[in-house]
Amino acid sequence: MANIQNSLRKVMQIEGAIGTALVDVNDGLTLATAGGGEGLNLEVAGAGNVDVVRAKMRVMEQLGLGDSIEDILITLDSQYHLIRPLESTPGLFLYVALDRERGNLGMARFRVKGVEEELEV
Repeated sequence: MANIQNSLRKVMQIEGAIGTALVDVNDGLTLATAGGGEGLNLEVAGAGNVDVVRAKMRVMEQLGLGDSIEDILITLDSQYHLIRPLESTPGLFLYVALDRERGNLGMARFRVKGVEEELEV
């Protein structure tokens, strides 16, 4: 099992990673970050994506879907934003921003899943 900072460092080793955060859906707080910077405020991105996760969960409930969310993908012109609710720790999600030119979305999804499996919260 890896601690939070080690896990976020592993996410940042993914080709094209710009920034990552561990976020609490219940209160909108960003618990830890890595990367980011001038073009990506991870605190704001984390808090804003709480609304995305909550909205998707609400719609799934209204539709009576018994599924869980594996991940949510937001595709921008120059970036992919990947949101992965933690199966092992409901109420938390990993947020990852990737550069579309350098990143491989399929590999990123695979690697983030692996990080989640090792993450110890």
